[in-house]
Amino acid sequence: MFRNQRRQLLGAAAMTVIALGQQNRDAKAQENPNAPNSMPPVLVDQGNTNNSSKKAIRKKIQSSGGQNTSTVSEQSASEPSSPLDTPDGAEVGSGVGSKGLAVPLTTTRLSRQAIQSQLPVSSDTAQLLTSVPGVSLFTSGGISSLPAINGLNGDRVKVLVNGMVISPACTNQMNPPLSYIDPSQIATADVIAGVTPVSKGGDSLGGTITVESLPSQFSDAGDGVRTLGSISAFYRSNDDGMATSAHAEAATRNVSLGYTGSWAKADDYSRGDDGPIVRSTLYQAYNHALTLGMKNGADLFTFQGVYVSVPYQGYVNQRMDMVDNDAWLFNTRYLTHFNWGTLDFRAFYHQTKHRMDMLEDKSGAMPMSVDGTDAGYSVKAEIPLTTVDILRIGNEFHRETLNDWWPPVAGMEPMMGPDTFVDINHGTRQRLGTFVEWEHRWDRAWSTLIGVRNDMVWMDTGDVTGYSSMYAADATAFNARNHARTDANFDVTALARYEPSASETYEIGYARKTRSPNLYERYAWSTGAMATDMIGWYGDANGYVGNLDLKPEVGNTVSFTAGWHDRARRSWEIKVTPYYTYVQNYIDANFLKSQSSMGGGMDMGGMGMMDMASTEFVTLQFANHAAQLYGVNVSGNLNLWESPVYGQFGLLGIIGYVNGENLDTGDTLYHMMPLNAQLTLNHRLGNWSNAAQLKLVNAKDDVNALRHEPTTPGYALIDLRSSYQWQNIRFDVGIENVFDKLYYPPLGGVDWADYAAAGQSGLISPVPGQGRSFNAGVTVSF
Repeated sequence: MFRNQRRQLLGAAAMTVIALGQQNRDAKAQENPNAPNSMPPVLVDQGNTNNSSKKAIRKKIQSSGGQNTSTVSEQSASEPSSPLDTPDGAEVGSGVGSKGLAVPLTTTRLSRQAIQSQLPVSSDTAQLLTSVPGVSLFTSGGISSLPAINGLNGDRVKVLVNGMVISPACTNQMNPPLSYIDPSQIATADVIAGVTPVSKGGDSLGGTITVESLPSQFSDAGDGVRTLGSISAFYRSNDDGMATSAHAEAATRNVSLGYTGSWAKADDYSRGDDGPIVRSTLYQAYNHALTLGMKNGADLFTFQGVYVSVPYQGYVNQRMDMVDNDAWLFNTRYLTHFNWGTLDFRAFYHQTKHRMDMLEDKSGAMPMSVDGTDAGYSVKAEIPLTTVDILRIGNEFHRETLNDWWPPVAGMEPMMGPDTFVDINHGTRQRLGTFVEWEHRWDRAWSTLIGVRNDMVWMDTGDVTGYSSMYAADATAFNARNHARTDANFDVTALARYEPSASETYEIGYARKTRSPNLYERYAWSTGAMATDMIGWYGDANGYVGNLDLKPEVGNTVSFTAGWHDRARRSWEIKVTPYYTYVQNYIDANFLKSQSSMGGGMDMGGMGMMDMASTEFVTLQFANHAAQLYGVNVSGNLNLWESPVYGQFGLLGIIGYVNGENLDTGDTLYHMMPLNAQLTLNHRLGNWSNAAQLKLVNAKDDVNALRHEPTTPGYALIDLRSSYQWQNIRFDVGIENVFDKLYYPPLGGVDWADYAAAGQSGLISPVPGQGRSFNAGVTVSF
């Protein structure tokens, strides 16, 4: 069945490509042979207007109650605008690398309008990316999903939030970078899926996610002080979820001061088919940001301070929960222009105090504390050498510090006392990166980019101790070794784009990308089952041990993108991107031992000494292997019909497939997303817009044997949403999982919370997805 469905979907994609290719050839025959060939848009964006027309549209929106007449098949235009809609495109993303081949055809931009339509659905920023070709999500906490791009996950994906590199300060990566910004605060999100220019990524393999918060807005000359703002509230029935957000800003022609805040809370959600709750899926989060902006002509300076608090967040597929996470983030940017080009400078600082233990859904006590900091800068310059040559150069520095310790638990000696368990002792990871990138346009059709990059990575940590003498052997062996490591990493990216006509574009690329291990992959030292079970962000309930001898991963990726579209890119478009990645020293894992001596491998660990034995869980050690990943992403849109009476109708669609293999063992790589597709029917009539989305996911039966990854059945889900803009008020309603389907996300991991509640015996099941939810929201702009 799996292979038949795969052949059918891939066959359908191939027939679509052939049909559109024929349509493209017919269109070319009618083109004016003397018409100039322009460069394709630098972003796979949903809007195609230039800056001046965007300003005019915004003024028209403010005077007409928010009506936007752009095409319905474009994702960002599928929802009505509001007076608070922020500019996207160049006005948000301007700076070094915002045009040309520095933005490959595999780049997708989610605009403010597209993001706003998803606010009633989820408070998890990563969930916004599920409509991006090549992106899948590891299930984690309610606001902390972990994105993967083309099968490469975790630290292999470069995530930048307002230019900040935010390291997860947690053994389970419960506080990933995207959890530090609420969806309501985002202006744009850009995703490069695959071959990434050296100016957009370092110390990563899979691609780059760049998220920018709402930019400062300034008044026009002679307008005095301009004030604006909005208040939003959302409700989700399934988990009794509530979310609010507010934005207020006051600005003159040159100075702007703005505040953005949000709050979100949800209980455990219910699975489909009118099933029971899924334990350990509740959360609560606060986010406050204050932004100062100053403008002098085309130059812009911004400073932002952010406070994020997560009092609690359950983790259904982890043995622990988050019981507190407080973070301060500060970032600044200075974008300035000279006769020779553009200079873009950013600096940032981040501090997190993270605490883990067990919420009421899980029993026992296991306090864990982590303090982490990030500090760094990036300085990039873009220099137009000639009318056809652009040089980009840059330097980046990032320093991460980490202290990870586990306080003793009274009465649990010697397993969890009498001393403090020191997991990471003043761990440091410093990276200094330098790159140079040259883009050249050979003629109207051909342009190329080549870039080289060096990243020096220095890592070190202090000596460690266990709870008691029973951990002494591992601690002594670790302390006896030199912990300092230095990696000299080199990256290369080469891209070529060919645009023979205004209705077709082709791009081929190669990238050599390198990533050094993170602090836990190198320095988690104990081999005891209880301690190892606290390490790992895979949601598999297995235990992990670090490896001082790990080498950096080196990924070699080749991809080809073919895009066909109408001349104006407004009626139809399709893109097909096959890719192949070979990874030297891929950080996978080796088997150490089975955790059959104690239930769930917990070795008491606060769970009691008489747990039932289990052979479902294993202790693994991070290890280098050779690996390969290959797949294809297909995306497209089509305007179906337009009527002054019935409105506009359009289709959006994506298809994704990835396969990963450990070439040394022959095992499937963990958490490879099976064949999947999304099809969205959009409709707009004036200020009213609607969407019906069909999600199709094939059965996952090709799983990782080493980790005992569960198989999951295929499923189909239908979601509905509707929005209406009335003057300065926007209303949103929707239904997720309309038919209350019981399903299991393929990358959801195992349901440890239910397994633990059942006495940690028998077989463990995959995590169920969320059942039907009625969602509603309202936004008032002023």
